Amino acid sequence: MPAEDTRKRNPADRGRGPSGSRLDFSHQISQYASQDRPRPEFLSDVMKLVLEYSGCDIVQAWLHDGADELRCEAFWQEGGSSAFTIAPCGADAGRTYTDLRESCPDIEALCTAALQSDDSGSAFTRTRYGSVWVHNPHRFFPPETHSVFTKTPGAGRAFLSVVLVPLRFGKEQMGLLVFKDRDAGSFDPERLEHFEAIAAKFELALLHQFSQAKLHERVKELTCLYGMAKTASDPGMPFEQKMANIAVLLPPAWQYPSHACARIVIDGHAYQTPFFAEGAHRQVAAVRVKGKIRGAVEVHYPGQGPFPQGKPFLDEEQSLINNVAGQIAQMIEQKEAEAARSELQDQLTRADRLAAIGQLAAGVAHELNEPLNTILGFAQLIQKNENMPEQAVRDVQKIVEASLHARTIIRELLIFARQAAPSRGRVNLNRIIEDELSLFESLCCKSCVELRRILAPDLPEIMANKSQMLQVISNLMINSLQAMPEGGAITLTTSFSNGEVSLIVEDTGIGMSEEVKNNIFLPFFTTKDVDQGTGLGLAVVHGIVASHSGRIAVESAPGKGARFVLTFPYSTSAEPEEDQG
Repeated sequence: MPAEDTRKRNPADRGRGPSGSRLDFSHQISQYASQDRPRPEFLSDVMKLVLEYSGCDIVQAWLHDGADELRCEAFWQEGGSSAFTIAPCGADAGRTYTDLRESCPDIEALCTAALQSDDSGSAFTRTRYGSVWVHNPHRFFPPETHSVFTKTPGAGRAFLSVVLVPLRFGKEQMGLLVFKDRDAGSFDPERLEHFEAIAAKFELALLHQFSQAKLHERVKELTCLYGMAKTASDPGMPFEQKMANIAVLLPPAWQYPSHACARIVIDGHAYQTPFFAEGAHRQVAAVRVKGKIRGAVEVHYPGQGPFPQGKPFLDEEQSLINNVAGQIAQMIEQKEAEAARSELQDQLTRADRLAAIGQLAAGVAHELNEPLNTILGFAQLIQKNENMPEQAVRDVQKIVEASLHARTIIRELLIFARQAAPSRGRVNLNRIIEDELSLFESLCCKSCVELRRILAPDLPEIMANKSQMLQVISNLMINSLQAMPEGGAITLTTSFSNGEVSLIVEDTGIGMSEEVKNNIFLPFFTTKDVDQGTGLGLAVVHGIVASHSGRIAVESAPGKGARFVLTFPYSTSAEPEEDQG
């Protein structure tokens, strides 16, 4: 809809030409140019001002600014009020300015073509500034341009007087200013000079406003990027809060900030401005991290929006949203790199701690082993005495049992500390699992625990000590059974990929907290009651896996069971090997 103006056209002003106050016109158009407003509002006020001071029936502006082409019209309506319309060139059935330039590249070409005509003197007058006063539009313009230059926006008579004034920036032509009147002979040389003076001021105001608009958009863009950089550099701010803050920074950087809303979606999580609503007009940029799309940055205009020129987004805004998406991708990469670095640091800390404990355990085990063997040996000698009282026999038997138990603990400590040197050969984990599970089937049945096997066919053999692999499976099975006092399920899975053989033992037990999970491989750490365990089972598993150059990972949460993932390197060597300690 055209924008109406309450100003009335005074019939006495018709053809007033130079009699209008050029000082007033200059003052008003300078005021409009200095105001920070969207381009459509600026053009509306300036075109109505040009219409008023020109005394014409209609004024048109064909503007070319980079990739943008606009066609504006200011005209008088019935009742004397002025109206303004604006649309991208090509939005209606009329020819675009580019179309006209392609057929008649500029005003100069139109004049040259007319000068070659026999009736050129009666068709137009050309000024030294390059303007063209067309006396007979129907003869001057090609037939295909009549609807553009000689017709009124609504119903009514054709325009019989037309003046074309070029708008230039240096040597570059940026459009046309067209003055039209329905009456033939309503223009004269004095009014033509008046039109050129108006056009000169219009040209300056247009250049000033366009440059100010570009500067203003650039300032908004830099403000947005600065705020984003400040947010991204805050080490104490959570990533989620950063995304929410960046979303709020986006609308003020767009052409219509009061109508814009923004949303950032990362890995399915949305961070958006208050009262966000999707709109038909939106601008989107994908967030790509290492070639993979992880989300998007979106700016929406809900509803119809204030788009009088039919173009809600600027080209610069697409560049800005692409830049924002790129910065967010860098933030995600940095966040994930820091998380990976922290995890590696934790693993290194745990490995150092386990190594230190292993050295201590090995030293203690060696120091205790000799006196323990002495105690066990003398106790067994005493047992050979057939003349001992019955109570003494029972007491000596307790000494022997305690010594054997202590020796088992020492042996497990040596395994954890990787002090044992068992021989290795080629073993198949599937067969070891079947052999070991046969011993647990009755126990699982009594405990109401379902035993599941998902064993990969044709699983390659690995170089390992068979008895130690059996102990690993046994310890993990016992750990899972103890975590399911009310029953559940244990699943053992084997697989082969990327040159590694994997064993996964998963249960549906009570799970572990993060604190417990970080300590389960420490010797003597246990969550069981006193006399219910030594706390060496998982420590031994860790030591055996480490001695086989393998890895062990744990996934667990309270109430969600536990998942132990053991990975062993696949070796093509056919010869058995000895552990070098």
